Amino acid sequence: MQAPEKAHGRIVAADFVPHPWLRGPHAQTVYPSLFRRLPPLELRRERLELPDGDFVDLGWSGSGGDRIAVLVHGLTGGFESKYLRGLARQLLARNWRTVILQLRGGGPEPNRHPRCYHHGDTGDLRYLWRVLRDREPAVRLATVGWSLGANVLLKALGEEGDAAPVAAAAAACAPFRLLPCAEKLRTGTARLYQAHLLRGLKALVARKHAVVPVPPQVDLARALRAADFIEFDDAYTAPMNGFRDARDYYARCESGRFVGAIRRPTLIVNARDDPFMTPAVLPTEAALSPYVTLEIARRGGHVGFVAAGPHGRPVYWLEQRLAQYLEEAVPR
Repeated sequence: MQAPEKAHGRIVAADFVPHPWLRGPHAQTVYPSLFRRLPPLELRRERLELPDGDFVDLGWSGSGGDRIAVLVHGLTGGFESKYLRGLARQLLARNWRTVILQLRGGGPEPNRHPRCYHHGDTGDLRYLWRVLRDREPAVRLATVGWSLGANVLLKALGEEGDAAPVAAAAAACAPFRLLPCAEKLRTGTARLYQAHLLRGLKALVARKHAVVPVPPQVDLARALRAADFIEFDDAYTAPMNGFRDARDYYARCESGRFVGAIRRPTLIVNARDDPFMTPAVLPTEAALSPYVTLEIARRGGHVGFVAAGPHGRPVYWLEQRLAQYLEEAVPR
C-alpha cells in the first residue's frame, strides 16, 4: 500500500448537526440507549475456538461479496448493541457481510479462562483477522470499533503496523487516554454513566466467577465493592492481566500510544462534548499516523450523534458516516 505524502495524520471538523431537541451531550448519549428500538438483524452464530483453549462468539449477517466488516462493541456491549446493529444494517444494504465479535467473556455464557476482555486485549481480534484471511484469501476486511472496542481496534492496528490484514478501519468515541477518562467518570453527572457501566461489569464478573475460579492475585470482593473504575481496575483488571495497578494498565493499553503506528486508512469520529472524556484526551495531528483522519464534532455525546430526519425523525448520523467511509475506502 502506497504511503500518504504527508508526515502525519489530519484532524477535520465533522459535519454532524444534532437534533434540535437533543443538543446537549447527555441527551445525545442517553436517547439512543433508552428510546431507540433494537434494530432487527438476523444473526448466524459461530463459536470460534481460540489457540489458548478459550472461545469467542461471532454473529454473522449477510451473504456473498468479498467485503467483510468486523464489528467490535464497547464495554458491556455485545450482539444486542443498538449502534452495532444499526451499522450492520447500513453495510448490508451496501452488499457487505458483517461479523460481530463478541469479546472474550462478553456474552451470557462465561468464557472458560479467568480473564475477560479489556481495553488492551487485542489478541482475539488479531486472531479473528487471520482466521478470516485464511478462510477466504481474496476477502477484503474492514473493522469498526466503538468506545472500548475503538481502543482495542486502534491498539491492534498500531501493533500490527504494515502487517495488518485489513483494508481499512473506523473507530468511534475512542478513549485515547484512559486515566483522564477514568478520572472524568468520577466527577459530576458522568458518575451516573460510571455507575451504570460498573453495574454491568460487576454482574459480568460475578456471573463468570460463579463457575470459574478466581486467581489468587485478584481481590474479587473488593472489585465488587468498587465505587469507580480505577478501584475496580486496581482490584480486578490489572492483577488479572499482569499489570501492576490500574494506572499501569491504562498507560500501557491506551490507544493514544498506538495511533502513530497505524498503516491502514482509518477514520476516527469523536465528539468534543463526549461526557466520558474531556477534549484534552484528543491527540494532535502530529501524534496521528498519516493514514489516520480524526473527525471531531462539536456535539454528539458518547456513541450518540443523533440528527434530525424528515418530520423530526431521529437519524443515527454516526452509522451513516461510518458506512459511507467504509464504502469509499473499500469500494466494490
